[in-house]
Amino acid sequence: MIGLVVNPVAGVGGPAGLAGSDGAAVQARAAEHGSVPRAHERAGQALAVLARSHPGVRILTAAGAMGAAAVADAGLEPVVVFTPSSVATTPDDTAAAVAAVAAAGASLVLVAGGDGTLRDAVRGLGSGSGEGDLVRGAPVPFGAPYASVDGRDAPQNAGVRPESTYGVDEADLAQVADVRGEHAVLGAMDPVRGAPVPFGAPYASVDGRDAPQNAGVRPESTESAARPEPAARPERAEPAVLGIPAGVKMYSPVFAVTPVAAGALAADWLGSGTVPTAVREVLDVDEAALRRARVEPVLYGSLRVPQRLGRTQARKAPTPVTEQDAVAAAARSAVRAMRPGVRYLLGPGGTTARIAAELGLAKTPLGVDVVLDGRLVAAGADERRLLAEVAAGPAQAVVTVIGGQGFLLGRGNQQLSPRVIRALGADPLLVVAPEQKLVDLGGRPLLVDTGDPDVDASLAGHIRVITGAAASAFYAVAAPEALVP
Repeated sequence: MIGLVVNPVAGVGGPAGLAGSDGAAVQARAAEHGSVPRAHERAGQALAVLARSHPGVRILTAAGAMGAAAVADAGLEPVVVFTPSSVATTPDDTAAAVAAVAAAGASLVLVAGGDGTLRDAVRGLGSGSGEGDLVRGAPVPFGAPYASVDGRDAPQNAGVRPESTYGVDEADLAQVADVRGEHAVLGAMDPVRGAPVPFGAPYASVDGRDAPQNAGVRPESTESAARPEPAARPERAEPAVLGIPAGVKMYSPVFAVTPVAAGALAADWLGSGTVPTAVREVLDVDEAALRRARVEPVLYGSLRVPQRLGRTQARKAPTPVTEQDAVAAAARSAVRAMRPGVRYLLGPGGTTARIAAELGLAKTPLGVDVVLDGRLVAAGADERRLLAEVAAGPAQAVVTVIGGQGFLLGRGNQQLSPRVIRALGADPLLVVAPEQKLVDLGGRPLLVDTGDPDVDASLAGHIRVITGAAASAFYAVAAPEALVP
């Protein structure tokens, strides 16, 4: 069966320029800026695709806004296995809901949210320490490998660093195998009592299924020689998990490229049962640190993720130090391309920060700043301020390419919303990126995921990318829905 868990407040901080949605105070500020959550809508887009292929299918889920409402709206049958104690849900509710859906028998769990929500899913499944690096509990900088000897991130491997960054190479996708049930569960949680289960101990169960109705049945002790050996039971496989992109931060390679792609993968999962999977890392960045311009991704664990070329998001790759000269050259070229009287909306990213530096300006970390004739007009603008600035005269958004993923819009720059892109007119984007970022995509197109299919389709085609001093390239841009067969 398919499971669904929705973080009801995911993505609310994006249009408000708040670098995330965690915490009641941030959510209140987002509401003041006119932002609304988008997780319900994005989950619905995925379920609509699933419903077309499998009408009436039953979905294991949580009550109300945590999933059942989206399932019902899609014309599917919700099977509620978790109910939060309050309308205002918490990360603990997300973790508990994922655990309950898995315990009820879901083989694939769709989770609508961002990196923080998937981090809660890891905690619910017991697939990581919940404290950072699986081995050391410390922040992991982009590009730094973590302790592993075989792609299984277990404490006994402490101090052993693999050749690849973050444990799994993208090249593995070419020959990925279905590893269902093959990777270790670290610090797994008993789905009945919510208590830690030691390595090697079976879950509470009377029939091989770890379901809530088995509450009170204690697992057999492995320490008592007086008790007879229990009958062999089939090993329960941990479910696969796929993120429906609905948050602000989505650095982890555990998301589909769009909700439509997530729905297509779920439909394939039910239809054929042979969708390959791979173990992928879950990263998150402290939002308070982000707002202070400190980007320190922390590795929280791993999940088994369905893989389909063009449907599953790649990991975010950093710009190597060796490329900084190329970034500077591209930034200088972008500044020379700026026209008098035009407002430029500088999106997040290291390349756009370098553009601001070339103008003698300090860039708002992860925000969108408005520049006119070399002057800073607005810093850290939200969607409403951007719409006002665009209405005041000619304007263009300046964006860069997310390394490894290829996204231009929809990942960390949700202030550049569909309404803003429409208001910018026929030539809305000035794209700036060092050439190596394009080379590293290996021929994959640049992606746009604004949440509005019509806007995404209007941006598809080819776009000029400023890559260096007096250098540019025309590169393909695709709306990810077009990549889903």
